[in-house]
Amino acid sequence: MPVPKAELHLHIEGTLEPELAFGLAARNGLTLPWTGTEALREAYRFQDLQSFLDLYYALMAVLRTEQDFEDLADAYLARAAAQGVRHAEIFFDPQAHLARGVAMDTVVDGLWRALGRSEERHGVSTRLIMCFLRDESAASALATLEAARPHLDRITGVGLDSAEVGHPPSKFREVYQAAAALGLRRVAHAGEEGPPEYITEALDVLGVERVDHGLRCVEDPALVRRLVRERIPLTVCPLSNVRLRVVDTLADHPLPAMLDAGLMCTVNSDDPAYLALFSYSYGQVACSPV
Repeated sequence: MPVPKAELHLHIEGTLEPELAFGLAARNGLTLPWTGTEALREAYRFQDLQSFLDLYYALMAVLRTEQDFEDLADAYLARAAAQGVRHAEIFFDPQAHLARGVAMDTVVDGLWRALGRSEERHGVSTRLIMCFLRDESAASALATLEAARPHLDRITGVGLDSAEVGHPPSKFREVYQAAAALGLRRVAHAGEEGPPEYITEALDVLGVERVDHGLRCVEDPALVRRLVRERIPLTVCPLSNVRLRVVDTLADHPLPAMLDAGLMCTVNSDDPAYLALFSYSYGQVACSPV
């Protein structure tokens, strides 16, 4: 019997398995530029975060309809439940879909058709967190928040993801203030490839309650002490960090040192269909959820 787990750092678009990608492509009359699932898996040999993101966004082209988003989420929840996940807080990237002409209603309604019945069907409680793409403009993030207003009964919080370097959290001060005014919880990716200062900005400028990744905090002892003192959770994704060359090997990962320092760390999957090593991992160590 699997140990009960919580998954606190999971991008639903990053759970798109090659088999489902080809199935959705066929249903939507699309042709993917790979000869089959094995060829697509070979494309998952990433050199860094950007090479991963390039494929990640390209493959989203198969997600077109409410049914597509429902099937994507339901497939993840079934796999997660089989591995003992009992609570999942799920990121989604609406800007990446809006840019393709897919409406916010289509994305949220489709995801919610799976999430809304998840406890009954899979025994997994869920929360939905809308992420802003940090390599897009702050104005685009504000427009996305406005587009999400009709769906805020189903969206628990906001997050910040995508290419980190050169896009500090302070760029999104206004949108996070607006999200707070709407009663949304706030988290952000920080300190994955970006410096420890990005973690501090996420705390002080964005008012986040949880930091996603955060592993570079170990470079700033004062920041580590603050995170321990304020009991700020860090949703760490070691396999992702290795696959995207943030660290060279699992043996080099700072997670043991982070735990020894008293940091509140959870171990999570990130984008398991793209980043898994040898076998898939959906959710790990439980922690207080958003």
